[in-house]
Amino acid sequence: MGVQDILINWAPQETRVAIVENGAVQELHIERTLERGQVGNVYLGKVVRVLPGMQSAFVDIGLERAAFLHVADLLSASGPHRGDTTLPPIERQVFEGQTLTVQVIKDAIGTKGARLSTQVSIAGRMLVFLPHDNHIGISQKIGSHELREQLRARVLALATASAEDPGNTGGFILRTNAEEASDTELGDDIAYLRKTWKLIRERAHSRPPGTLLHQDLSLVERVLRDLVNEATHSIRIDSRMQYEQLHAFGDVYMPRAVGKLELYSGERPIFDLFGIEEEIARALSRRVELKSGGYLIIDQTEALTTIDVNTGGYVGARNFDDTIFKTNLEAAGALSRQLRLRNLGGIVIADFIDMTREDHQQAVLAELRKQLARDRTRTTVSGFTQLGLVEMTRKRTRESLAHMLCQPCPTCDGRGQVKTARSVCYDILREILREARQFAPKEFRVVANASVVEMLLDEESVHLAGLSEFIGKPISLSAEPSMNPEQYDIVLL
Repeated sequence: MGVQDILINWAPQETRVAIVENGAVQELHIERTLERGQVGNVYLGKVVRVLPGMQSAFVDIGLERAAFLHVADLLSASGPHRGDTTLPPIERQVFEGQTLTVQVIKDAIGTKGARLSTQVSIAGRMLVFLPHDNHIGISQKIGSHELREQLRARVLALATASAEDPGNTGGFILRTNAEEASDTELGDDIAYLRKTWKLIRERAHSRPPGTLLHQDLSLVERVLRDLVNEATHSIRIDSRMQYEQLHAFGDVYMPRAVGKLELYSGERPIFDLFGIEEEIARALSRRVELKSGGYLIIDQTEALTTIDVNTGGYVGARNFDDTIFKTNLEAAGALSRQLRLRNLGGIVIADFIDMTREDHQQAVLAELRKQLARDRTRTTVSGFTQLGLVEMTRKRTRESLAHMLCQPCPTCDGRGQVKTARSVCYDILREILREARQFAPKEFRVVANASVVEMLLDEESVHLAGLSEFIGKPISLSAEPSMNPEQYDIVLL
């Protein structure tokens, strides 16, 4: 991983964070004040409906839509479930009208409500606290078995020594950045997490259902907690107020990161200066140009994302096989960057240009896996299928960039295409014939988009005149600029 710079553009309505590595934007994070996600938030919920058939319940947590609680995410009397397949049925564990302390584990996406768990976890800088558990887990990214055991013993000793009840210390998961933490840092984190949990419990006993008991950190604070690492060279923020708040937050929780914090006070907006605005615009287009002259076409659908690789104008290599191989290699890097930049999740199908040589295929796969290894979000890659496609999955963590910034086109309703003017003309002619069989007005008036009216007056005038003669009624035309190319009205006069 190269040198990393983090740029934060803050405004009261929206926070935008860009992670730049070696001059190229690798990740974009956007949080809107009115649309802030709920993942990590703890609510006092009220069960509104139990569905035994789905082993789920709907819980009102004060949001627009009821949230969804599955039996596997329920904390039973015996504690958290660890791959236990013999769970008591949900109807024996919860009932309508019951109040529960619940945490959002997945934001509402599309028409689906948020997903909940009663197994609350609170994230700190180096530890995640599991108040209903006594288990100590360790991030898989922390190296040797010996180091893992040492860390586990240290956290257990610190948690036991500071617990009000030594028999009930709570559980902890050590995050990757706990690897080099001192006992003081770990102890501070344990104290902060327990204090937070105590506050949540106090609020749960005194507040009505539907209350937010605990909110996860804002995006600006999460930058310090989650995005900063050893490769981070600087964190630049363009708001003095946020800079001071972040400095105070960092002094308490992330003292090592505070030294990298800089206030940007230049004349030009920070995102303009580093070309981030253009990068966002490119991240919303279907086509991504490659340096070699090739390009990617990215299409996001409800079920999956498809990425098509094309050679375009690239003819740089000695022969056609090498041209294809070099384009595919470059595409593997560009593709993994686009997944991060656009935050594309779920199933991804990549259609690389067909390669005849097995070693070329394996080299492209190896490059793809190497590039995806830099991704903070978990991805899995299958090999080439019989049709020469590469299937992969990327964990869905939040809405994609396109879903966050865009909406379906009101003209084509998200299809990406509209009927031709001629097709609409023929729809109109059929509709007039249909209505002439049912009604007997003096005249039919067609109100439509100007391009459709133009075609009816010009290329389709013979068919229009023929229909008018056949039904024995005049047909008049009126152009309406506000109508989209597919809209029309037939008025009976």
